[in-house]
Amino acid sequence: MRIHGHRAARIDPLDLIHREEVTALNPNRYGLGLSEEGMKELFDVNGIIWTRGIGQGEEEELWTLEEIVKRLRGVYVGNIGYEFMHSPSKTERLWFSHLLESQSLPSPEDHPLSIIDDQKRRRIHELLARSEVLDNFLQAKFPNLKRYGLEGGESMLPALDALFGAAATRGVRHAILAMPHRGRLNLLTDLLQYPPSSLFHKIKGGSELPEDLGVDADVLSHLVSSPVLNYGNGAEIKVSLQANPSHLEAVNPIALGKTRAKQLSLLKTSPADCKLGDRVMCVQLHGDGSFSGQGVVMESLGMSNLPHFTSGGSVHLVVDNNIGYTTPASGARSSMYCSDVGKMINAPVLHVNGDYPEDVARAMEIALRYRDYFRKDIIVDLLVYRRWGHNELDLPGITSPLMYEKIAARKSVPQLYEEKLLTEEVLTAADISRVRGDYKAHLESELAKVTSGGASFTPSYPSLLEGQWKGMAWPRGEDAVHDPVTGVPLDVLEKVGKASVKVPEGYEIHSKLQRHVKNRLQSIEKGKGIDFATAEAMAFGSLMLEEYDVRISGQDVGRGTFSHRHAMLVNQKTEGVIVPLNDELEAQGKLELANSSLSEMGVLGFEYGASWERPTLLPIWEAQFGDFFNGAQIIIDTYITSSETKWGRQSGIVLMLPHGLDGAGPEHSSSRIERFLQLTNDRYTMEDGRPLNDNINMHVVFPTTPAQYFHLLRRQMGRNYRRPLVIAGPKGMLRLAAASSSLADMAEGTKFKPVLDDEAVVDKNTVKRIVMVSGKFYYELVKERQAKSSEIQDQVAFIRIEELAPFPFAQLQSVLEAYPNVEEYAWVQEEPRNQGAWTHVQPRIQEVLKAANGGRSVAVEYRGRKESAVPATGIGKVYQVQQRGVLESVFTGL
Repeated sequence: MRIHGHRAARIDPLDLIHREEVTALNPNRYGLGLSEEGMKELFDVNGIIWTRGIGQGEEEELWTLEEIVKRLRGVYVGNIGYEFMHSPSKTERLWFSHLLESQSLPSPEDHPLSIIDDQKRRRIHELLARSEVLDNFLQAKFPNLKRYGLEGGESMLPALDALFGAAATRGVRHAILAMPHRGRLNLLTDLLQYPPSSLFHKIKGGSELPEDLGVDADVLSHLVSSPVLNYGNGAEIKVSLQANPSHLEAVNPIALGKTRAKQLSLLKTSPADCKLGDRVMCVQLHGDGSFSGQGVVMESLGMSNLPHFTSGGSVHLVVDNNIGYTTPASGARSSMYCSDVGKMINAPVLHVNGDYPEDVARAMEIALRYRDYFRKDIIVDLLVYRRWGHNELDLPGITSPLMYEKIAARKSVPQLYEEKLLTEEVLTAADISRVRGDYKAHLESELAKVTSGGASFTPSYPSLLEGQWKGMAWPRGEDAVHDPVTGVPLDVLEKVGKASVKVPEGYEIHSKLQRHVKNRLQSIEKGKGIDFATAEAMAFGSLMLEEYDVRISGQDVGRGTFSHRHAMLVNQKTEGVIVPLNDELEAQGKLELANSSLSEMGVLGFEYGASWERPTLLPIWEAQFGDFFNGAQIIIDTYITSSETKWGRQSGIVLMLPHGLDGAGPEHSSSRIERFLQLTNDRYTMEDGRPLNDNINMHVVFPTTPAQYFHLLRRQMGRNYRRPLVIAGPKGMLRLAAASSSLADMAEGTKFKPVLDDEAVVDKNTVKRIVMVSGKFYYELVKERQAKSSEIQDQVAFIRIEELAPFPFAQLQSVLEAYPNVEEYAWVQEEPRNQGAWTHVQPRIQEVLKAANGGRSVAVEYRGRKESAVPATGIGKVYQVQQRGVLESVFTGL
């Protein structure tokens, strides 16, 4: 029964799941009960099933085989089907069997798990009825609206209500909720206290956010709410529904990251015995098609029990209507259940029939108990149906005629439950009419607020600068600090640098790291020759001393993909790990090095979710190579680049994307800078002197010195608002002696420079050609120039544009105007012409040249590789020829 009971359970409301007889449940298969007399035979149930007497000092119990079968079928072959025997943990298997067999009885009147009294039944009815009233109301008032209603899946509401109530009673104070569009409006207005007037205002074409925020807002099915739900006796829980895009399941890692970040913040002020998951719970809703079909589900599940990513267990609720857009389950997955993907982490699964909302509530309480006890993920598969197809304008009978013939012939879930409560005399017909009538009248009143002739309606400001965000500013506000000084005292730099490689007495590090430690200490002592890894450590440590936390995640970030960082040191004898900046610096802030699973979308989403929660955290995601970000493109497109304008949500996420052709071939060469630049809303023209930073959705940079990198990291926290930062990170520059900085470059009074002039030019009057460049290629150009005659050297200047977006119009103009005799301007890059920064910088450089030349149009020429379908060739000899051609083109004609 424990293994096979779910296969015979009554879990499908439409009875469309074709099942063969489960012979494993027949006693005759085992030679038992072959006759009526055999069914009366007595068995000692000790060691067979759990009863309330077992373990309580009572005598052993003797049951007939008929009683045992009846009892087990009552537990395992009902409206809930249980899958837990696949768990490799004996403790978990025994926990489930004991809970279900010793406490769960077939009759709901005696169900210690959750006494569904009349008050709870009336609550369930109210949620179901109000959901149906809302759907009917919207259908009548807005018949052409795609609202993705909950008809057929109304049991989702009592499921969540039961979960939130039980969690609040157990001391959970925050629920971070992720869900798709299906039933979202019902949940918002019915349970999450979203004002129907705000909903109607949005439906009529208004914005959910005040227009003076200067945002573009989002569609109806992505609205959010974060109410505090009160379940009596001090049991309160704040439910924060997360903003999500139309890409199903993309919100899951966002919610996980936000959950962990909130929990870690609360743990700092919680009692010593408080542990991960006590105060905050992640709840994820899924559709059956997306749960089994979207890879980010697997990535998110894979992080659930990892040391730097676990959040104390998530409760997953799959709203399972056995159909995707138009694809039936038979074409949507290769497994029996959509929830089978959860078995990759051995998550238990509870399949429950949505026609029975009381059993749904019980299933949710069991799920919470498991999560609370084991702090691991659990899945509730809520089998329901979808009355109107993918949306209300759909004709689902075209592709699923038999399913929708059954759906059309049946009463709704609220109506079926009302019949049950009428029969049990819990409700009267007048009670039902009152619940429905009162809510419909409320909706009519709310609609009147936004219709012509009604009261004026103004969206309220979101509470986005409260809590941990209190004291922060809107980027477009007058009090926004765009360009802070980010240098720190020399003694702090020295202290942090030395602490970053401090090895405890007797701690044995790898022999090759001795040189790493020695070189860092020598460069600090000399005050020059500071490399990128040292500058990074100084940025991290100085921020930690200012009470900021730093978290960097990715594949092998502790050591670094290029074996350069070594922020964590491994004892070669014991494999113990230390983080010197945490152990030696004695700072309030902490550095978390999260070596991640081999995931891009899931891990980047996780870090982004953390950035939503904590402005005092510097969250960095480092790709193993720059081009690996494309596995996370959905997170970049729908969250990182657009959250502020869609939802008014700020983020200080940093993407570190190692970049540089270096003969590495089609992959591992390019971080696709062109894609990020195209995704910015960077302006094309020089405008009215307003700060360029106030309008940009994210910063895209290609720093060429460790000091520039140092200032960029500190600028992320030095501003009083947060913006995403995309860094085309160092790769070939990591150990390049020419690409080093001095401590003075990072000292007090210094800051990031968007444009770097050519310091090697002795006389700017002799310069005839200015070549603008970004990134590592600058050092190859300088080396090539040094090999030329002095006459040619004097005629060429290299100007580095370090910040590509927002484009530094004013700074570049100031640098260019210092060269009075220039005859040619060029842009050079090692990337192909259709890639790299060229298409972004070309029109903007033209603007600057026009301004610098008194309004006269001046052309900027392109020097670089021709167009290509790949970032770089994989043929070594061809690469060298191409690279030589680009370098020579810079000096041709001089």
